[in-house]
Amino acid sequence: MRIDLHCHSTASDGTDTPAELVRNASAAGLDVVALTDHDTTRGHAEAVAALPPGLTLVTGAELSCRVDGIGMHLLAYLFDPEEPALLAERELVRDDRVPRARGMIARLNELGVPVTWEQVARIAGEGSVGRPHVATALVELGVVPTVNDAFTGQWLADGGRAHVEKHETDPFEAIRLVKGAGGVTVFAHPGASKRGRTVPESVIGELAAAGLDGIEVDHMDHDADTRARLRGLAAELGLLVTGSSDYHGSRKTCRLGEYTTDPEVYGEITRRATGAFPVPGTGGA
Repeated sequence: MRIDLHCHSTASDGTDTPAELVRNASAAGLDVVALTDHDTTRGHAEAVAALPPGLTLVTGAELSCRVDGIGMHLLAYLFDPEEPALLAERELVRDDRVPRARGMIARLNELGVPVTWEQVARIAGEGSVGRPHVATALVELGVVPTVNDAFTGQWLADGGRAHVEKHETDPFEAIRLVKGAGGVTVFAHPGASKRGRTVPESVIGELAAAGLDGIEVDHMDHDADTRARLRGLAAELGLLVTGSSDYHGSRKTCRLGEYTTDPEVYGEITRRATGAFPVPGTGGA
C-alpha cells in the first residue's frame, strides 16, 4: 500500500481542487490519501464525492498552533468535524487569517513591495488565505523566485520582516480538543528548521505525555540526519512515525506520494480514531 497522509487543496493553500486532488492521488498510484487543509474541513465533501475506486480518503486538517512563541502544525485525523469545541477553535483560527494577511501586505508595502490585497485575494480564491498566498504574490512580482524563498527571515518566516502573528492554538489544548472529537494527532514536520525555530525535543516529550500520537518524520523539509534523529525520538517516546508529501499542487515542488506512511502505522491510526472513518472510493463523478 502507498499511503500519503498530508495533502492540501484549494480549500486552504493548495492549487488542486479537492476533486482534482483525489483524482491526481489515484493517478499517482496511491492507495490512501489524507486531505489535511489548514484549519478547515471545507474540502472534504467534494473529495468524497469525487473519490475514485481503489483510493481511500482519510479526512483531517492541519491545525495552526504555537507553544512558547514557536509556531507548529498539528495534523489531526479522523475527528468528528461537527464536534462543537474543536469546530469553534478552528473557526477562531480561520477568522484571524484575513486580518493577518492584510497586516503582512501592509508590512510588505512599507518595505517597498507593491503587493495588494486584491492580488492576494485572487490567488487565494475560495481557500483560507494564508502565507503561501502572500508568498505566491511575491513570486508573481518577481521579488523571490519560488514560494519557499519567501519563507525566510527577510520576508515571511516566523520573525521575518513581513511576518504577522495570528491566533494559534496551544498544542496541548489542540490535542485535548482533537481527542475529544475522536481524532488522532501527529506533529507535522517537527524538524523543518528552514521555516524558523523548531519546538525543542523536551516539549515534544511533554506533548507525547499529553496524548500526542505521532510525529511526521519522512518529509521534504527533513534531511537524512533529521529523519534519523526524529525516528530515535519517536522510539524513545512511543510515538507513531509517519511520512507524507505535504502536497500543495503546483505551489510547491513536492509530489504526491514523495514520502509515504507504513501500512501498519496507518492501521494503528485508524484503530485509534473514533470520530470518523476512512472513506473507500466507489467511483465518484
